[in-house]
Amino acid sequence: MTEVLVAAGSNIEPVANLRRALDSLVTHYPGLRCSRAYRNTAVGFEGEDFINLVVGFGTGDDVHAVIDRLHEAEALCGRERHAPKWAPRSMDLDILLFGDTVCDEPGLVLPRPDLVRRAYMLGPAAEIASGFVHPTLGVTLAELWHEFAQAAHPLEVVDLGWPARAGAE
Repeated sequence: MTEVLVAAGSNIEPVANLRRALDSLVTHYPGLRCSRAYRNTAVGFEGEDFINLVVGFGTGDDVHAVIDRLHEAEALCGRERHAPKWAPRSMDLDILLFGDTVCDEPGLVLPRPDLVRRAYMLGPAAEIASGFVHPTLGVTLAELWHEFAQAAHPLEVVDLGWPARAGAE
């Protein structure tokens, strides 16, 4: 079983779309754990605030099968596959960590480099998988979050009201 962490974010009807995506993912990954959701400003373009969270789950699927499931959930939220990168999103699901997999291929870089640069990824990831060891840095997510400049990147909690909100470690 491979432990997977996925960032989820939306700035188009974000509460409804995040709930829709989580409902889809939990049907495929019933042990899904979900961080709290956080509001943050759009990065890379002017737009409505995003709501972001991180989910974790174990799977026997390979990374490409998980990507297919993520794309299905994005499509349920109205995500266009070839929309511009720096633009509003109905749903954005990105694998942050796939066990201890390290790869750099077109369309898939693991671990995701943004994980250690974005509070809205690292904070929620540490919330649900604090003991997960980053495969290239060799330290836990809790240690990375502790060293992160949290004061410069405050996170505002948003209640999604999603019933399957499950626990932090």
